[in-house]
Amino acid sequence: HTAECCGYPISIFFIVVNEFCERFSYYGMRAVLVLYFRYFLLWDDDLATSIYHAFVALCYLTPILGAIIADSWLGKFKTIIYLSIVYAIGQVTMAISTIHDITDANRDGTPDNFTFHIALSMLGLILIALGTGGIKPCVAAFGGDQFQEHQSRQLNTFFSVFYLCINAGSLLSTLITPVLRVVFIAGSGMYVKTDPEGNIMWSVCKCIGFAIKNRFRHRSSSYPKREHWMDWANEKYDKLLIAQIKMVLKVLFLYIPLPMFWTLFDQKGSRWTLQATTMSGDFVSILISTVNPILILTLVPIMDRLIFPLIQKCGLNFSPLKRMTVGMLFAAMAFVSAALVQIEIDKTLPNFPSSSESQLKVVNTYSTTLNVTISPNEHLLIESFGVQLHTSKHTYSTISCMFVNGYTADLNITNLDSIEPSATTNYTLVNQGKRDFVLRHGEQWCEFSRKFGFGASYTFLIPSTVFSDDCESITEVEDMKPNSVHMALQIPQYFLITTGEVMFSVTGLQFSYSQAPKNMKSVLQAGWLCTNAVGNIIVLIVAELGKLPKQWAEYLLFASLLVAVSIIFSIMAYFYTYIDPAEIEAQVRKEQGLEPEEMEKETLEMEEKDEDQKNEQGVKQTKI
Repeated sequence: HTAECCGYPISIFFIVVNEFCERFSYYGMRAVLVLYFRYFLLWDDDLATSIYHAFVALCYLTPILGAIIADSWLGKFKTIIYLSIVYAIGQVTMAISTIHDITDANRDGTPDNFTFHIALSMLGLILIALGTGGIKPCVAAFGGDQFQEHQSRQLNTFFSVFYLCINAGSLLSTLITPVLRVVFIAGSGMYVKTDPEGNIMWSVCKCIGFAIKNRFRHRSSSYPKREHWMDWANEKYDKLLIAQIKMVLKVLFLYIPLPMFWTLFDQKGSRWTLQATTMSGDFVSILISTVNPILILTLVPIMDRLIFPLIQKCGLNFSPLKRMTVGMLFAAMAFVSAALVQIEIDKTLPNFPSSSESQLKVVNTYSTTLNVTISPNEHLLIESFGVQLHTSKHTYSTISCMFVNGYTADLNITNLDSIEPSATTNYTLVNQGKRDFVLRHGEQWCEFSRKFGFGASYTFLIPSTVFSDDCESITEVEDMKPNSVHMALQIPQYFLITTGEVMFSVTGLQFSYSQAPKNMKSVLQAGWLCTNAVGNIIVLIVAELGKLPKQWAEYLLFASLLVAVSIIFSIMAYFYTYIDPAEIEAQVRKEQGLEPEEMEKETLEMEEKDEDQKNEQGVKQTKI
């Protein structure tokens, strides 16, 4: 018997702390990943979104590899340890890829070789995907393995606590992650470590393949029908394995509609992040980046201890599959909210020229008003140091400024190259808030300050009298107004998507574990995580091929699809019958002639085996 604290195995606390650290490392990196693509690698919104979701999809496909390694080779404990090392190497590689000084020979703040940084970041992301994805199906299942039969209530609570730690981890600094990660190894002696039971994934595939092939051979009506198509594998495979596969397939069939939830959910790290860059808000921007984990930490205990028990006391059967359906509808409502916010944002955006149009900016640095004629017969009356029209389209999610030199000689401006007379600088990105600029020509200099709003674009006109009036005569032209829609409008959509996450994801994690045979829990966990991968692939396809003209229309499209899918899922859930895998396995064993005494003997043999492992005697037992 394992040591317990408050009814829980002590080993659980080490697993929970490890998950807290691992998830923090992952979410801390992923939170800024799309911004890294957008502003460091200078990719456009669609490419940044596509690569982001390709990475997330890979993170949720590699659990299949992790499940195979854990179940057939290393076991869950060693798989978690070894792939965590791969994970750490990936994080270091990714961090190195963000150091622009490696290729910035002229120290102008921009890498000279983007190919190097792209290649290094892609390598880092692949290693991270192998690491985080490989241990995903193992950690939750390994935690479940620590509980004994009399701890069923604590097992159910474990998944809620487990999910709480995932989101608590994403709130704290990644600086403490390397220190705390060793906690998992420290609990090694307390864990219940089940030996790998052979390549269960390969056995499942071979059994399914044989059943299909055998059924095809006997497709004639002269052969009697069998209760289930998997029963056609009876001639070659053990009935217990067939019964276990039936249980897994029954749950996997339910998984078919689930990717659409993740299609919407994971866009909070891509499309919603890019939406926030077109909005205003200083302190709120920090709040928005942490609102999801904060809400998770709040809503999970409220749902688990208050809402769900209250619904149960009202006599309503709010089963796990019904919770998941409601969670999908909440996610759909979140995207309707995001669409409404996007409509408000679109009202404030400038009218950019179409692909068949251009814009021209005319600046008058002459001392009097000028009349300018543009062919064929458009006349512009421009006052001294005035501006007409707008030149070019540039990103509206940053702050940029341009200087026009009306002085009679070269000028040096803080952090900019020298400007010749009657010349202009390129648009330069600046930080939000108050910024100071110093203008110099020989021994003459003056300083001026301006406050910049996020998303705006400015042109500064420098007159010939700039030094005589101490920079007071510099004219500011606001080419593009700052973002005016406040980030606080995003809070409702985050609240709705998080409520949906609690209903859908926490429940789904517990449901997957409870409906899986003991030797296939990692396989079913991997299947659950694969639904996330497929969901991200759907976003990738839509981002690259959809090309809807308006972002709000894309949000409404996703919301409509999820509503339709949730209706299909609710019908499937209505016909699903909950099972007890242990009871079914016991029944099959009994049918095979395994008497209770032999079952008790098997249990004793397994306990002796675990004891031998703890004593590190390496004695191998044959599992019946």
